Amino acid sequence: MVVKPENREKLQAIFDEEPTDTKGYIASHVLMENDSDNVWLLAIFADRATYDANADDPKQHEMYLKYRALLEEEPEWHDGEIRSFP
Repeated sequence: MVVKPENREKLQAIFDEEPTDTKGYIASHVLMENDSDNVWLLAIFADRATYDANADDPKQHEMYLKYRALLEEEPEWHDGEIRSFP
């Protein structure tokens, strides 16, 4: 996502509003690049089914519209499986 520096705190406030009781939701992490306006959001769910259910939830779409208003362009979506390394 591309977010101007003056909107980063507003974006963080919106992310802080996100409910944490969503079925299957584990955590979210945000990377704000040091040398650009790029922001990466990583949402972690227990499995693909709960991730897909959240993506289809109208409440999630409402939240998306709030943070989309702060973005410079449509975000890219990259779905996949998280793997951890030692």
